[in-house]
Amino acid sequence: MSAAAAARSILTQLHELMASRISAQGKLNQVVDIIGEALDSEVCSIYLLRDGMLELFATRGLNQGAVHVTKLGVGEGLTGTIAQNIETLNLAEATAHPEFQYRPETGEEKFHSFAGVPIVRRERAIGVLTVQHVEPRRYEDVEIEALQTVAMVLAELIHNAGLADGEDKGDAASSHTGQEVLDGLQLVKGLALGQAVFHQPRINIEQTVAEDVEAERQRVYLAFDKMREQIDTMAGQAEFGVGGEHEEVLQTYKMFAYDEGWSRRINEAIDSGLTAEAAIERVQQRTRMRMREIDDPLLADRMHDLEDLSNRLLRIVSGQLGTAASVGLRGDSILIAKNLGPAELLEYDRRRLKGVVLEEGSLTAHVVIVARAMGVPVLGRVRNARGLIREGDTLLLDGDFAKLTVRPSQGVLDAFEARFAINRKRQAAYAKLRDVEPFTRDGQRIQVMMNAGLRDDMPMLSLTGADGIGLFRTEFQFLVSATLPARDRQTRLYRDVLDIAGDKPVIFRTVDIGGDKQLPYLSSEISREDENPAMGWRALRLALEREGLLKAQARALLEASAGKTLNVMFPMVSEPWEFDAAKKVFDRQLAYLKRLKHSLPEAINYGVMLEVPSLAEMLDVLLPKISFISIGTNDLTQFLFAADRGNPRLAERYDWLSPAILRFLARVIQGTAGHRVDLGVCGEMGGRRLEALALIGLGIRRLSITPAAVGPIKELVRKVDTSEIGAAMKRWLASPPPDMRVALFDWAAEHEIEVD
Repeated sequence: MSAAAAARSILTQLHELMASRISAQGKLNQVVDIIGEALDSEVCSIYLLRDGMLELFATRGLNQGAVHVTKLGVGEGLTGTIAQNIETLNLAEATAHPEFQYRPETGEEKFHSFAGVPIVRRERAIGVLTVQHVEPRRYEDVEIEALQTVAMVLAELIHNAGLADGEDKGDAASSHTGQEVLDGLQLVKGLALGQAVFHQPRINIEQTVAEDVEAERQRVYLAFDKMREQIDTMAGQAEFGVGGEHEEVLQTYKMFAYDEGWSRRINEAIDSGLTAEAAIERVQQRTRMRMREIDDPLLADRMHDLEDLSNRLLRIVSGQLGTAASVGLRGDSILIAKNLGPAELLEYDRRRLKGVVLEEGSLTAHVVIVARAMGVPVLGRVRNARGLIREGDTLLLDGDFAKLTVRPSQGVLDAFEARFAINRKRQAAYAKLRDVEPFTRDGQRIQVMMNAGLRDDMPMLSLTGADGIGLFRTEFQFLVSATLPARDRQTRLYRDVLDIAGDKPVIFRTVDIGGDKQLPYLSSEISREDENPAMGWRALRLALEREGLLKAQARALLEASAGKTLNVMFPMVSEPWEFDAAKKVFDRQLAYLKRLKHSLPEAINYGVMLEVPSLAEMLDVLLPKISFISIGTNDLTQFLFAADRGNPRLAERYDWLSPAILRFLARVIQGTAGHRVDLGVCGEMGGRRLEALALIGLGIRRLSITPAAVGPIKELVRKVDTSEIGAAMKRWLASPPPDMRVALFDWAAEHEIEVD
């Protein structure tokens, strides 16, 4: 039996039952019999949320004496776990689950298999529907989908009968009036002050069972047409300029809007007897289940896009089109949402949208890329934000420290305003240095370059006065695309970047994917099975195996650089032969273009990222072959310490000012002396004033850092005498102080150099 047929059979009986004059308790008693028989399940039970506890309300197969007696807290046992997480469980052996609890009054000890789905209303679990079987087995997908459909109908019955806790008991915001500080995940840096505005009101589905299936189908068809028209319009109205990465994001978004598989699943749900709204919600619940099972962050982000489109479609079909964007922001606002799609963010007035707070969200989400281009700070993973915050609450969003202050006191507001003022003053001082060359007090010229990865990063080159792009991360284009970027798209991006840079140099790092940068459209064993992905099949290792990937990129870079200088850097080189192999790919493409008489770069400079310690032992072999080295301090440090930089328990072991790191860097600098090879540092280390001071003391004369750090580092450079800090560093490395960080800090204070 198909999922639609199974659900339709049950819904037909439920529809008749709901129209009858039987009491609500009587209806529930019959519901468990209907489901048990339809699914051939020996046990079917309904638990409802009453006074904060999940109470067994009706059962077929368990002891009837347990009805209204057995109660579980939210989060307690399998049933409580389903309610707490609003997720489905499907277990062949219930006792094997870590949250299993045995209640002797139910008589369930003889049952092995267990499946349960939440009964949800307004995004709250108001109950749980479960089935059990004597024989160990996982329930089929069609059975789970039938349960989910029934749960939607039950939510309507339970709400109308007033059997479960009302929404006021789940509204945490109503009981909070004082200041609260919520933690989150920094997605886009920045400070923001504004009034809380909810992205959209909750859509209540009041009717779940369809009277006329064909009429419901037509409603969905019309809604799809309107949604696709909206997406096409927004994609044509993006205002960031031509060709930004946000356009690729919107193309991916558009791909989901036209996905036939998605519309087919909604139609199948309508076939089961659901209304258009209920069918969309049913498919959306399935999507949420899949999202919880996805380990790959990029795939999860694409599922978030589908969630966003589902919300849009649901609003269209229900006629509840109003969002905060359509109503209009009335003042400085901070947007609150569970999640947000890139197209929805584009609908807001960016003069008044000061920040975004998400209950979900991730660093690689499409909406983050668009928000960064808009200059809007974003805080993600703020748990229960919509429950703890009320519409109109004053919010302080601190994207720098990943904090959200709700209903701040006047003292906190004053302190925040003072921070704003200091920031504005500092930014004004840094802006004055835009056209000032960063020379040290003793006349040493330090190159201060910036890192980039998106076309929309490029305007920062002129705004900051950076000396060039010391690291252009080409993989960003791959990460935001739904499919492998074609060579002509790569060529357009690289050509645009070079055109915007003008006379300033750009160092293109070839694609660094794998590890934590997975591409769902590349079928692979790459890194996914690695126990330590950072040290696994990634970057140049992957590109050399998949030569077609590197070949297309080489051709794109060479064609884009016609008549200009091309600077190419290979990542994750551990031995010189890897550099030779990568350069050979470029040499072959160069020869091919010569044969075709294409315009070629005036000059090509090849370099490497030094981030694998083994390469430092082979510098004598490598140096005659290259033009430059960029030390990648982020990966290098974790490799030297065998300390995963993403592991908070190892944070204290990941110190750029450790004598071990500084001695290693000094040895690399010494190893390049006498060679015509430009040596620099790219990574977060060079963008921090205290660490940059140490690097200058070691002899580093080129830094590539985030755009925001260019001004502060320029200002630092002009206060430093390289001979003085060089002598101090030499002394400390010979006999390390107890705490190198403290020693450097004290030295800076003595020389009146601010390093905070």
